[in-house]
Amino acid sequence: MKNLLWAFLALIAVVACSDLTPEELASLAAKGYYDHLIHGEYEQFLEGKDGAENLSDTYREQLLTSYKQFMAQQNQVHHGIREVRISRATTDTVQHLTSVFLVLCYGDSINEEIVVPMVEQGRGWRMR
Repeated sequence: MKNLLWAFLALIAVVACSDLTPEELASLAAKGYYDHLIHGEYEQFLEGKDGAENLSDTYREQLLTSYKQFMAQQNQVHHGIREVRISRATTDTVQHLTSVFLVLCYGDSINEEIVVPMVEQGRGWRMR
């Protein structure tokens, strides 16, 4: 698990040195967080949420439990989420919010597009 986290951080460092647009950077971050979710790395997914460092222990545990339950439900209903793909992203400059559209590819061949609101912070992009 630590190796995946280090690889993810290395990817972010490489991406940060490139000429990618804010939408591309937000999209890569959102995909990375959802990759953590589908691999059962719930703590890392939660750390991608804006304000996660300020959560009470009780609320943090409730969120982690809800992530586990969500993934168990997806495994039961759709044979799990096999892949996350980036569809597109748009930025609202007034609200300083980038909406990343991800496609969840389920094990039963169903695809579902979701919207992940992302905000840029000094240390990168986080889910709102």
